[in-house]
Amino acid sequence: MKTLLRLLSLYRPAWRWMAAGTLVALVVVLANVALMGVAGWFLAAMAAAGIAGATMNYFTPAAAIRAFAILRTGGRYLERLITHEATLRFLARLRVWFYTRIEPAAPAVLQPYRGGDLLSRIRADIDALDNFYLRTLQPAVVAAVGSVLACAFLALYDGRIAAIDLLLLALAGLGVPLLTGYLGRRPGARIVHTGAALRTAIVDTVAGMSELSVYGALPRQTERVGRLSRALIADQERMSRIAGLGAAGTMLAAQLAVWSTFVLGAGLLRAGALSGPQLPMLVLVAMASFEAVSDLPAGFQYLGHTLAAARRIFELADAPPAIADPPGPSPHPVDAGLELRGVRLRMEPSGPWVLDGIDLQIAAGRHLAVVGPSGAGKSTLAALLLRLREYQEGGVRLGGHDLRAYRAADARRLFGALTQDTHLFNTTIRENLRLAAPEADEAALRAALRAAAVEEEIMALPEGLDTYVGEGGLRLSGGQARRVALARVLLRSAPILLLDEPTEGLDMNTAAAVLDGVLEHARERTLILITHRLAGLARFDEIAVLEGGRILERGRHETLMARGGRYRRLHEVFSARPDAGG
Repeated sequence: MKTLLRLLSLYRPAWRWMAAGTLVALVVVLANVALMGVAGWFLAAMAAAGIAGATMNYFTPAAAIRAFAILRTGGRYLERLITHEATLRFLARLRVWFYTRIEPAAPAVLQPYRGGDLLSRIRADIDALDNFYLRTLQPAVVAAVGSVLACAFLALYDGRIAAIDLLLLALAGLGVPLLTGYLGRRPGARIVHTGAALRTAIVDTVAGMSELSVYGALPRQTERVGRLSRALIADQERMSRIAGLGAAGTMLAAQLAVWSTFVLGAGLLRAGALSGPQLPMLVLVAMASFEAVSDLPAGFQYLGHTLAAARRIFELADAPPAIADPPGPSPHPVDAGLELRGVRLRMEPSGPWVLDGIDLQIAAGRHLAVVGPSGAGKSTLAALLLRLREYQEGGVRLGGHDLRAYRAADARRLFGALTQDTHLFNTTIRENLRLAAPEADEAALRAALRAAAVEEEIMALPEGLDTYVGEGGLRLSGGQARRVALARVLLRSAPILLLDEPTEGLDMNTAAAVLDGVLEHARERTLILITHRLAGLARFDEIAVLEGGRILERGRHETLMARGGRYRRLHEVFSARPDAGG
């Protein structure tokens, strides 16, 4: 019930569209009932007039039949238009709401969830919520009001007919839906969880195809996908059988109503309480009244499916953020300097220290390179500065103030950050760049691309800056996509640049050109470069060697090389690699 009430509250902004769609759907049902009733009366009356050789006014009922037919057809189209508009508006708003709820939880809280599972929640689970309004809420309201009005009309002629029809409508509109809802609750919920597991397994299979093949695990993974697929199909078959049972129950109730109305009406006809044309009118009205409840069994059958999807969404939406914002506004930074004193950070309360006593001081406008092997804690350090990870011990000052005094979003605005997981949207290069600076003209865009050593390659494309990059930048090479993302960062007017592996995957000449462009572009900005490539670092004001979560050495390139410590050994190993470039 709690999930249901919360789901209802999310629909509140679209209530006008929903109310309009429900009202039009009710008009359509009533128009169909009136059409059937008038048509039954008219045909019987015309037949009786013909037998008696009498004349009658057929213009008015014929016009009414045409009006109700047009109203039903046009209303059905309008109802579909309004209800789907309401649903699509709701889904669009829900996706934005969901993203704003989970964004503060990234990446720390979302790390245990696999990418395929997150994708399933934000797409398939949210899409499943359209069942609630279209299949459950709106049909229930229409059924309740439409049934009462139809039975009220029947009661004008005979209370027994109205009572029996109302009882059978309650059976078809309440009893059968409750039965199908009960039977479909478990398979519906399993469809949500099995479908999510299947989508996750498929994503994992496609993404890890090479590794699975190399280690001989592809057959086992394929069997897992097949097993999940078979389980999903089995539950879908169960839901189909339940749907058939619901349709049969509704049809049985409708037929009982028809026969009951006919038998009672025939008695009234013999007693002279009904005229001949009124009997088929009442029979057809009783039959047509079941259109009001015909959609309820399927809607309640999928209610368990919908609520399971809602619970999966709320599970993530309710996750506490990784970073707690201070109650007041963020301070105004006095400069672009950074200072870390004895900072310690671990991912889990009982886990090892990923950063263990970090001491760093970066004056405004200075350039720092943080180097070290994979797993040293370099990316974790970047996440800490961007307020994506919370540290447990020590202190960090940003712009002369404690880092925790800043709201997370305000702290991030001070950085132009290139992380290892960058994303290009499926639009043009121009529009991807303007995400960082919406007012940037072409000269500024090209200057940023030039600083990222990719201008010539982009402008050589047939459509230049107006080239569509494809989903995730697939139409560009990996190196081009990385450099376009770097150009986007350089366009930002943030006082601090934080670049995590900006030359990853580039050849030595391109990497050198990128580093030249970055240093030129960051002459008056604070720069923190995180890298495992040691070429070109002689131009940095300071180099910090990070390993095992600790800073082993700090100093300029010449000082560290002369010391003969860890940095020099890393440099010798790096220089010995064929692609190192010195």
